[in-house]
Amino acid sequence: MSARKLSVFTRLKRLLPAGELLLDPGVLKKYAGDKWFATHLPDAVALPRSVKSVSKILSFANRYRIPVTPRGAGYGYVGGCVPLRGGIVLSLERMNRIKEINARDFVAVVEPGVITSKIQNAVEKVGLFYPPDPASRGDSFIGGNIVTNAGGPRCLKYGVTRDYVLGLEVVLADGTVVKLGGRTHKNKTGFDLHRLFVGSEGLLGVVTEATLKLLPLPPFRANLAVGFDSMKSAVRALHAIFDAGFLPCALELADEFTLAAAYKRTKSERLRGCRAHLITELDGQESSVRTELRALEKIIRRQRPKFVERGFGDKECEAVWQIRREFSYSLRDTGLTKLNQDIVVPRGRLEDLFRFAARLQKKHKLQLACFGHAGDGNIHTNIMVDYTQPGAKRRSEAALDELFRQVLAWGGSITGEHGIGIAKKRWWPLAVSQPGRDLHRAIKHALDPHGILNPGKFVS
Repeated sequence: MSARKLSVFTRLKRLLPAGELLLDPGVLKKYAGDKWFATHLPDAVALPRSVKSVSKILSFANRYRIPVTPRGAGYGYVGGCVPLRGGIVLSLERMNRIKEINARDFVAVVEPGVITSKIQNAVEKVGLFYPPDPASRGDSFIGGNIVTNAGGPRCLKYGVTRDYVLGLEVVLADGTVVKLGGRTHKNKTGFDLHRLFVGSEGLLGVVTEATLKLLPLPPFRANLAVGFDSMKSAVRALHAIFDAGFLPCALELADEFTLAAAYKRTKSERLRGCRAHLITELDGQESSVRTELRALEKIIRRQRPKFVERGFGDKECEAVWQIRREFSYSLRDTGLTKLNQDIVVPRGRLEDLFRFAARLQKKHKLQLACFGHAGDGNIHTNIMVDYTQPGAKRRSEAALDELFRQVLAWGGSITGEHGIGIAKKRWWPLAVSQPGRDLHRAIKHALDPHGILNPGKFVS
């Protein structure tokens, strides 16, 4: 670091409580990236404990035009918290308190560094429910969930993170602290500004507190784990469930390659020889859940599955989901590099997507592994690459390009949960029209005129 830079950061360090700004090279390396492949060293790491410190950091950075990259737990898959322009990584990990759980108002007030599963466990102890359930909920922070608008299997019935954010405290690029929204479940006072920051990927401000909507905890749950000889039969079963008027809280599909890898990791006999696997879960009052599950099983059996296994209550249901949570790790066990794409297609295009993935495999001589939230069309399409093979990088990039173009042609989305970050920046102009991109830039410039927040990403 140059003497001039060092002098600037030394001044900032004096403005903050002890230990809230770190310059040690070992620390900088730790905060250089997330779960994606890109990294870049910051010049400093800020670990504020209060909104007052966050405000001081941003005010100082704005004055001296220092880049600031907000960071949660670093479990993103698109390079969203990579500090591409150096500057300060602003980690919210020390702001990790659950400030309030109010069973009468059905709200929780939390700081951004609270692990999502910790919130869920805490509210369930008092009979309440926070539904969004990203796969990384045991590791990811609620602040990261908010700025990526995270999803998960239960989004089919309950919606995504956006639908549970009632209010936010946000520090803007110039250090101004604003409180947006509130704690009531209905609020039409001015623009819906707090939602502007949900899914904003750290480009518009830094979330320092969130007021979350809670629901009554469903008293019972049950699920079916179903194996099929073909993906076609599995997709038909899924459509039959909706055609019969059911809305499960989750409907998950997985393909043959994913299941074979998961069998090697888990040794679960239910996965041996499966070409497609479906999980469907219901929740609610026990008597109605048991009745509806029997009806669902009859509908599914018309597609002649290999097997149907029932899970009743939390323990048996979680045993099914624990295997599902191993899918991503199982693919990593193959030794191939997993390019994880969280694309979304209209639900009627699910069968088309699996057929298209099979064609991409043959054309580019790459394995594709598809699994995920089929109930809402959000299928994690993983391109599995052996970079030791000649031309593998070129072929993987061509396959990605074809995948995204086809998804958009169907009216789908290039990301349903992970965000744009760096990984999908190349396809941002294809996914959003020029007037739409101009509007994004106008909002960014209005809130961050000097462009200090998370620079180098999809809006600058």
